[in-house]
Amino acid sequence: MLILTTIRSLLGFRYTGVLGKLILQDLMIPLRAQVYDKLQRLDFRFYDANSNASIINRVTSDVLSLRMFLDQVLIKSIIMIISLVGYSILMINLNVGLAVACLATTPLLWAIATMFSYRIQPSYAHGRKLVDNMLRNLAESVQAVMIIKGFGREFEQRAKFESSNQAIYKQQLNIFWRLSLFTPTIGFLTRINIIILLLYGGWLVMHGRLPLGGGLVVFAALLEQFAGQITNITTIVNGAQQSFTSAQRVFEVLDAPVEIHEPRNAIRRPKIAGSVRFDRVSFGYCDTKAVIRDVNLEVSPGQRVGIFGTTGVGKSTLLSLIPRFYDPDSGRLFIDDVDVRRLGIDDLRRNVGVVFQDNFIFSNTVAANIAFGYPNATAAQIERAARIASAHDFICQLPEGYETLLRENGANLSGGQRQRLALARTILLEPAILLLDDPTAGVDAQTEHEIFDAFDRAMEGRTTFIAAHRFKAMQRVDFIVVMENGQIIQRGTHEELMRLQGPYLRAAKAQFPDASGS
Repeated sequence: MLILTTIRSLLGFRYTGVLGKLILQDLMIPLRAQVYDKLQRLDFRFYDANSNASIINRVTSDVLSLRMFLDQVLIKSIIMIISLVGYSILMINLNVGLAVACLATTPLLWAIATMFSYRIQPSYAHGRKLVDNMLRNLAESVQAVMIIKGFGREFEQRAKFESSNQAIYKQQLNIFWRLSLFTPTIGFLTRINIIILLLYGGWLVMHGRLPLGGGLVVFAALLEQFAGQITNITTIVNGAQQSFTSAQRVFEVLDAPVEIHEPRNAIRRPKIAGSVRFDRVSFGYCDTKAVIRDVNLEVSPGQRVGIFGTTGVGKSTLLSLIPRFYDPDSGRLFIDDVDVRRLGIDDLRRNVGVVFQDNFIFSNTVAANIAFGYPNATAAQIERAARIASAHDFICQLPEGYETLLRENGANLSGGQRQRLALARTILLEPAILLLDDPTAGVDAQTEHEIFDAFDRAMEGRTTFIAAHRFKAMQRVDFIVVMENGQIIQRGTHEELMRLQGPYLRAAKAQFPDASGS
């Protein structure tokens, strides 16, 4: 017993000291870094299928929960198994019959633990989804605080969050209720062993088959230690199911296929001319029907093409195929007569600049935001990009100019200023192809005019795609393709399309009632 107690103490010391450092620093931190690295390599289909809250929860809470496997499952299991084997051997050496009688309930204990483990696992899985839902409600309420207050929906949002929070509480209560049944059951069965010891062991002592001091008393002490280790089953089983659920969610990220990957023997093109050709391209998100169908389009280097259509016809989707945010389901896309799937991804995306409708601004300085894609850019290069984007003047009016620290997502900038900052960020890369995805949506007429003046300078010498449903953008391009139901149904200049019956002329008359087809 002294030897076993010493071994347990040494294992406890090694766990709290060396193994504690190993778990936290050498396993958990690298694992979180590995998950984050995989998230950076996954394509947009993964993000389409998983909410931001779920992804963040996996990187933070789920990775941390895996520590429970090493902390409360693996280490304690090793200590428990070593202890149980040692105590069992000592009890058998004292009296085989008494040992078999006292340990008869052990198989039943393992059967109950296995059944409990099987039944409680779905509860933990459902609990993680409830936490995802609560985090999603929290994130939405923070991001949409202006809308919530503007529409006076604070009470409803509080009720919605309380509902998701209560759902977690009820789920945890259900788990605790099951544990409250499981734990006493294990304790009851281990106490039966003591009753057997007193009855059968006492009978053996009375008949002279087992000494009292060196036999029954020592056996009772060993059995008590054995029972103490058995009670760890509750902690081990509970910890195992929590950690297995988290592990499954983490490995869903690590095992997710990277569909957009660097091709073997990739063709390197640090600089491209900028010709783009769609050859019978079709594409759909996940299991939905095709968003774009059988698209054929050829654009020469330096040309400006407008993609016109109502919301949902596939304009943004068409643009997202050029930098390989997605790959076509069928057909091929060529840049400089090379299939984009054969080009190096870094070369491709550094030659394709994208300005989205809603551009994200990082919590950093103005200069750092502009130089996001080119961190080694000089101050002169950053200023030149800002001047082309018509951003230099308003930047100089900020408290610290280019060193002004911007709040989260550029909260201390106007919509037009954020758009021009995003344009400067793109221009700094000197891309051969420029993609403008409805870049003036949501800005006033004066700001739109200023932004388009900046776009005119940015588009010089670049192959440019402008996806929009406003005619001011369409009047700045060399030709227009009109999309409807995912297909290109009209082509031509603004003047040519205004003389043709079709969706372009109908949209023009809707925006400008005095417009005519002449």
